[in-house]
Amino acid sequence: MIDEKGLPADEVLAEIRALRALDRPTHGGRLFAYVYDPAVPGLDELTAAAHAQSAHVNGLDPTAFPSLLAMENALVAAAARLLGGGPGSAAPDVVGSVTSGGTESLILAVKAARDARPEITAPRIVVPVSAHAAFAKAAHLLRVTVDTVGVDPETLRPAPADVAAAIRPETVLVACSAPSYAHGVVDPVAEIAAVAAAAGVRCHVDACFGGWTLPYLRRLGVPVPPFDLSVDGVTSISVDLHKYAYAPKGVSVLLHRDASLRAAQYFAYADWPGYTMVNPVLASTRSGGPIAAAYATLRHLGDAGYLRLAAATRDAVTALAGAVRDVDGLRLMAEPESTVVCFTATDPDLDLFVLVDELTARGWHTQPQLRHADLPRSVHLTVTASVAPRVAEFGPALADAVAAARAAGPVRLPPELLALATSLTPQALTPDVVAGLAAGLGLGAATPAPSLGAETPAPGPGEVVAAAPERMAVVNTLLDAAPPALRERLLVEFVSLLQRPAW
Repeated sequence: MIDEKGLPADEVLAEIRALRALDRPTHGGRLFAYVYDPAVPGLDELTAAAHAQSAHVNGLDPTAFPSLLAMENALVAAAARLLGGGPGSAAPDVVGSVTSGGTESLILAVKAARDARPEITAPRIVVPVSAHAAFAKAAHLLRVTVDTVGVDPETLRPAPADVAAAIRPETVLVACSAPSYAHGVVDPVAEIAAVAAAAGVRCHVDACFGGWTLPYLRRLGVPVPPFDLSVDGVTSISVDLHKYAYAPKGVSVLLHRDASLRAAQYFAYADWPGYTMVNPVLASTRSGGPIAAAYATLRHLGDAGYLRLAAATRDAVTALAGAVRDVDGLRLMAEPESTVVCFTATDPDLDLFVLVDELTARGWHTQPQLRHADLPRSVHLTVTASVAPRVAEFGPALADAVAAARAAGPVRLPPELLALATSLTPQALTPDVVAGLAAGLGLGAATPAPSLGAETPAPGPGEVVAAAPERMAVVNTLLDAAPPALRERLLVEFVSLLQRPAW
């Protein structure tokens, strides 16, 4: 890995380009998850240059690097104005922090709520089952108990009365989504915030996924319900700039209605002989690169640019939803109201996991979602502005993929494998059992490192790139059959097989 004398820059970049060729396409409008592409010419070059200018700036000490402090404050102000805060608003004293992503924003929202109530020794949070898994991660890390509230299988939203019933004296935070990631629906934020306020509990709105787009969709005439700091009882809200603000990874903003609500978010420590540590976020050292890149993105696109991108996304969502409606055997999980198209199958002979593989084979990369309680397995499409020019191609590809999936038929797990999936406990997953399952499913196999050209030495022994199988329907079927606790353990073990060092 580390060459004895080092390699020329062009060879190193050639290696990275060869490795990147293994990835899903991040541009082109055919990847419906993980990346957010506005298809704006020159934006990649601008953000790369901005990132390079501030990559070595350290956010640990804002007094040493005031440029980064100025850019952070500008990003917070932009998010606050968009989400119902700032001078003349219902939240004139809003404050905020720039984090590395939505998960960090949610962890900090939970931390601030927990630490503001030190008298509660066993704190709890109330979240819908549709809330992002980052809330569960926050609770795990912070030793907070999660009380989940079910969602209506038709509306995919929690009932405010159920939220109210879940609040206990130990509850420090109630959360809701605007919109939820899985299905793209906006929870009844005003009603949930009201019941939280009546109980004297903070209310956080997770708008990380689509919060940057919802205000623009509203301006375009989409009936977006109240969800932000303009709503009484909403005490904090988060939005990711590396999603629909189209900044590079990873930048998010966490807003609090006022500074008193943010105070418990900070960590400070002076009882050691070094510098006094004061951190508003989880990290101490932070590169200024992502923040500068986000700043450049917002400055370059501007309000008019975001309105145009929201309009293109809205049109793409409408067309994609129409393509789903046109296919017999598919139905939308919900009428799209944000930037998500989510659909399921009504035909028992149409296996959604096989359909996902067939779409992948045709160059369309979608995201399968496993069943949960009364909610069926589904297919998730995160729609961005870059999809708009390609959207007319999706309908015929979907119809063709559905026909191929029907011809292939549903995945049938061997009876012994299905029995394992439904009866094993996580504790019974020995290394031998995991290895056997992985081998049978084609996981953990290694592929040779890509050829880097005639002048590049061939990979040495063990220099390989771990790879998942090209078709994942069998794996997803196994996971879908397993209860959540076993599913979690299986995924941990399978991913662990892929994440091995190249010695």
